[in-house]
Amino acid sequence: MSAHENKPKKRPVGIMVLTGMISIALYATLLMNQETIIGNFAKCGLYALLPIATAFAFSFIHGSFTGHFWTVLGIEAARKKMEVK
Repeated sequence: MSAHENKPKKRPVGIMVLTGMISIALYATLLMNQETIIGNFAKCGLYALLPIATAFAFSFIHGSFTGHFWTVLGIEAARKKMEVK
């Protein structure tokens, strides 16, 4: 075993906090501006893309926060090797 394999992994606490704060800001903005957002989402034309873009942004930021959160806690997905038969 080399020395590199024994080193503990650095936990991404800073990135977790940053994405958590961005996630909280997104949710707070959404809740504080519901009327304006609903009014814009109900328009026709290119405004129809706003709900899709918003859902993508929320999913990306919140998913990033959640992934880093579990990494900071030390919980990782099991890595299975593919067995060829």
